[in-house]
Amino acid sequence: MSVGFSHHANADKDNAEKPISCDFFRLEKGSPLVHTYMCDEMKIITKGEFQISDETGQTVSAKPGDVFYFPRGTKATYTTESYGVGFYVWLFHSRRSDEC
Repeated sequence: MSVGFSHHANADKDNAEKPISCDFFRLEKGSPLVHTYMCDEMKIITKGEFQISDETGQTVSAKPGDVFYFPRGTKATYTTESYGVGFYVWLFHSRRSDEC
């Protein structure tokens, strides 16, 4: 299960000079999380461990301190043997809050 924390920060979507947002997420052992990135996104692993694979078949083991870049349109699958926590920042390509 992916759980978003309550400390979501968001730039002013109406200001073209501040088109970014950030948040934490947590994944517990269980069903894989499959996510298609609607925005360019950077992620740093802060706790635990993830196995991350993409549609090309590339798989990495992500540990605290590892940093990843996911271009818009990337489809990634996350799994974990116990849990993992990541901090991520994404860049809006649009001023609408529901698209990047």
